[in-house]
Amino acid sequence: MMETRVIRAWGDEERDRSLMEEAGRLIREGELVAIPTETVYGLAGDALNPASAKKIYEAKGRPSDNPLIVHIAELDSLGSITREIPEKAEILIREFWPGPLTLIFKKSSAVPRETTGGLDTVAVRMPVNRIAAEFIRASGGYIAAPSANASGRPSCTTAEHVYEDMKGKIPLIIDGGEVGIGLESTIVDLSGDRPCLLRPGYISLNRLMEKIGEVDTDPSIEGVMDENAHPKAPGMKYKHYAPKGELYIVKGDPDRVRERINSLCLEGTKKGLRTAVLSSDETVNDYRADIVRSLGSRQDEESIARNLFKVLRDMDDEGADLIYTEEFNTADMGMAIMNRLIRAAGHRIIEC
Repeated sequence: MMETRVIRAWGDEERDRSLMEEAGRLIREGELVAIPTETVYGLAGDALNPASAKKIYEAKGRPSDNPLIVHIAELDSLGSITREIPEKAEILIREFWPGPLTLIFKKSSAVPRETTGGLDTVAVRMPVNRIAAEFIRASGGYIAAPSANASGRPSCTTAEHVYEDMKGKIPLIIDGGEVGIGLESTIVDLSGDRPCLLRPGYISLNRLMEKIGEVDTDPSIEGVMDENAHPKAPGMKYKHYAPKGELYIVKGDPDRVRERINSLCLEGTKKGLRTAVLSSDETVNDYRADIVRSLGSRQDEESIARNLFKVLRDMDDEGADLIYTEEFNTADMGMAIMNRLIRAAGHRIIEC
């Protein structure tokens, strides 16, 4: 089994330069390196090397028709991997890059189909995270980097999470501490006639529409996906983010939701199952289960997003068999949070 080293990026210029040189060499040799970004940790390989894309799919256990996102550190790099940059893309780039926004373009011949999941389009992002940007530059400028979790598991927000999933599969994990956002980037398809939101994230639909007008939303955001369709972006088709226990979303009037969840937990306990509830700070004391965890305050959407994947992973550590969660239709990030929960629950939703 391969040795997997975890090395901390300290913020010391000389030490980090040496680390980036080593990491960049590994990428150029066709190896994989896990890196922090502002959203989640990514599993990075050379985006222009077909063999690297295959290694990423293998390490994650990811279906090969699920496209990878190409990460760049310089805006000038975009022209080499795309055939055209629409006007609305230029507007979004000026407003949100570098940052947690992925844009889909028609790809150039420089990008292998192994990276794009066989598609003629390419998803591109320019992360704002300093470590990620320095790593991309040291690696040659084009990195394919999906989230660094095993396929189907909750995404990684710490280097420890990456080590759990990637130990023995990759040579190096760069530890940049806990990420700031905790949800993967917003993805917008600009390769067609109309912009279309494929995956919600930190940059909300409203913020996008303020800049470029009407933006369509893909049905997969609400969990409606043709299993025979070819996904244009990560997170559209396959089950994602799932804990080992069965997760259910309970929707409806808040008082009824609390009553129903407590009733379901009691039933589970009688069956000898270990029960858990995901709540908010405002309701954490209202539940009776073996495990009750708050994702954060409804007055602080970013705390809920930042804690979501960590708490889902904690459910595995605590041996939860049945997990019930409130819905989190908060004002700005609610679409993104609920998209991840719906995927994690495998569309198991209880109306009350």
